[in-house]
Amino acid sequence: MSNQEHAMAHRDDVGSRMGMWLFLFTELLLFGGLFFLYSVYRFVNQEEFHIAAKELDTIIGTFNTAILLTSSLTMAMSISAIQKNNKRLSIFFQLITILLGFGFMVNKYFEWTAKINHGIFPGSEELLNRGSGEILFFGLYYVMTGLHGLHVLIGIFIIGTMTWFTSRDIITKESYVKLEAAGLYWHLVDIIWIFLFPLFYLIT
Repeated sequence: MSNQEHAMAHRDDVGSRMGMWLFLFTELLLFGGLFFLYSVYRFVNQEEFHIAAKELDTIIGTFNTAILLTSSLTMAMSISAIQKNNKRLSIFFQLITILLGFGFMVNKYFEWTAKINHGIFPGSEELLNRGSGEILFFGLYYVMTGLHGLHVLIGIFIIGTMTWFTSRDIITKESYVKLEAAGLYWHLVDIIWIFLFPLFYLIT
């Protein structure tokens, strides 16, 4: 029996998929708790949350939303390509997804830098001179978008690993569960942003 046949004989695709869904559920619990916390603070400080939200750049937020939606499409296309035994096309779409992920982080870097340069960051004198609602808004903004950004970076690393696996024929038409799992993780990152975008950028 060859190494590839031996690996296939001991492969549990159903178990792998169930494990991934369980992991995604724990991630939803994490962000769900933060969304609940946001909802409570927003209900108590509605006017100050609206005032603070006006300082966020809706254009950058919209652009980042478009980037992530497109990256979810390219990730799905990479899985479809490997299912059709088109290795090169799958790698191409994975690389495009990685580039879009980096594009998202570059935009986020410039957005955060602009806020920090204006003295709007947790613990800053500028922010501490404002109302408690605005302080809470920006505290949640940095925590939630920062945690999401960390997930984007992790996703980029995972997809990069999947690209290497695909190039080495570890991921093939017959064995693509790892790529599927990476795709599910990336779609979760996308879905979380779809909730973050209106909560922070569109409440005005």
